[in-house]
Amino acid sequence: MTAARRLRNVAIIAHVDHGKTTLVDQMLAQGGAYRENEARQERAMDSNPQERERGITILAKCTSIIWSNDTGETHFNIVDTPGHADFGGEVERVLSMVDGCLLLVDAAEGVMPQTKFVLSKALRLGLRPIVVLNKVDRPNAEPDKTVNDVFDLFAALGASDEQLDFPFVYASGKEGWALTSMGDARESLKPLFELILSHVPDPAPQRFLDQPFKMLATILDSDAFMGRTLTGRVESGRISVGQTVKALSRDGREIERARLSKLFAYRGLRRVPVEFAEAGDIIAIAGMPHATVADTICDLMVEEPVPATPIDPPTLAVTVTINDSPLAGRDGDKVQSRVIRARLFAQAEGDVAIKVTETADKDAYELAGRGELQLGVLIESMRREGFELSISRPRVLYRRDEETGAVLEPFEEIVIDVDDEYSGAVIEKLAQRKSQMNDMRPSGSAKTRLVFHGPSRGLVGYHSEFMTDTRGAGVMNRVFLDYLPHAGDIPGRRNGALISNEIGETTAYALWNLEDRGVLFVDPGEAVYEGMIIGENSRADDLEVNPMKAKKLTNVRASGKDEAIRLTPPHKLTLERAISWIEDSELVEVTPKAIRVRKRWLDPNERKRREKMSESVG
Repeated sequence: MTAARRLRNVAIIAHVDHGKTTLVDQMLAQGGAYRENEARQERAMDSNPQERERGITILAKCTSIIWSNDTGETHFNIVDTPGHADFGGEVERVLSMVDGCLLLVDAAEGVMPQTKFVLSKALRLGLRPIVVLNKVDRPNAEPDKTVNDVFDLFAALGASDEQLDFPFVYASGKEGWALTSMGDARESLKPLFELILSHVPDPAPQRFLDQPFKMLATILDSDAFMGRTLTGRVESGRISVGQTVKALSRDGREIERARLSKLFAYRGLRRVPVEFAEAGDIIAIAGMPHATVADTICDLMVEEPVPATPIDPPTLAVTVTINDSPLAGRDGDKVQSRVIRARLFAQAEGDVAIKVTETADKDAYELAGRGELQLGVLIESMRREGFELSISRPRVLYRRDEETGAVLEPFEEIVIDVDDEYSGAVIEKLAQRKSQMNDMRPSGSAKTRLVFHGPSRGLVGYHSEFMTDTRGAGVMNRVFLDYLPHAGDIPGRRNGALISNEIGETTAYALWNLEDRGVLFVDPGEAVYEGMIIGENSRADDLEVNPMKAKKLTNVRASGKDEAIRLTPPHKLTLERAISWIEDSELVEVTPKAIRVRKRWLDPNERKRREKMSESVG
């Protein structure tokens, strides 16, 4: 980096669906990242297949643009971050790489739970955010009210006087313009680029250019060609290809020494090889097989590691075991415990918000994370890679108060936007789940905004019930609040399960006879086994049924008569829905081609014996 070149490192943070990735698309386009005739992909930063399917950002990613104005060129390193609360660990670790941030707020939705979470992390690191009031072109946008709400949020989070004096712009990320005043011409993002240039300081590490090389590894990824690559910001000194460096752990222990085989910088959407980098640059390095996230890559003479930002601990966990059902091994090729173990620990190495521990008998693994969605995304990725797994019901991770010894559990802030007519049903259901309403106010267009504080375990499996109660029109957002005293018992699933008592293939005739018993999960001709759950009972108790019963030949009619049976389409469980639907005595069987629900103990006699044991213990 020459002295004439200006550099700015900026992260974009916001609540989910407030337009971060769409804004980055326009910044790339107006920053010269594309050739004039180059094909452009919508939400180009969401390169992961699950990100495109779900419409959310899951992984933090770096990009860069070179923007020119009358005073010269400026190199912007931009970090796009996830907006969903479950992936908050990605936000926490990448904020240490930047010197400023853009806080996007939807001018129609206003301040939301994740807005509060990401802003608190930015303020704690001393960053001075620029507020971008996005989607001001929407008819129900209220930019002035949103600015006031954002100021109140800054004040509530203990922002300093400098941070409270935040600049803001009005913008439309989709249309690609930004304004300093609503009356200005809507032309381009130039006002936003100029504000970043004037408000975000030069990279802090540039002051330490003459000191030995240091870099804090923030993102770990790998591919078949390059192997493991570590991304981070150079905190001091210079680095060049072929230089020998060492890796230090957070406690200063030397992990390894290696010669850097490749050095990459970000240019638009591509990662290009460079020969050298210096303090302030965001780079990726290859050639270190053991170093990982939060380790310090440094010159051989350095003894002190770069302090790593502490990450909030996980709040939810599931148990992952091998698939031991009668249908195991038919779909996937990665079924052994050691292969599952290696994959889970590799994930935990790169994702600091994930924790993996082995159980005492070494035959299962406890996978802990921030929420159902984060765990569901990982399990879905493993399913697509060919793994077969058994997953337990999610359970919250408790703590004990050091002073009183009382049991503490994770609580969440829940913000719900719902049509006025459905607000009563939502309040009633959340009250049953031990949530307390903190605020209720109209949000325009015959909608009501409800704010609750409630225990995380009461929200496991609630989302699908919420969508049913609100006829699909409700919007629910959750974010971790704090560990608070245990809220008491919460009722579980009200309906029992329909359990297959045979192994074989289902028949339309049998399922037609079972439709009155409850909601079915399986189609005709689907493979089932003893102990597999094929539906939800309409009553509270479990019911063993025979889904393979065929129509018998009689003296009056042939067995094939009346074959045109019309069945109600089954309710197919998604992975997240299945994980949240099951009880403690049940498991989700995950394979590349199927998601099944089963009893933990397939044999009915064993199930009864276990029930008696639990009752006697209780």
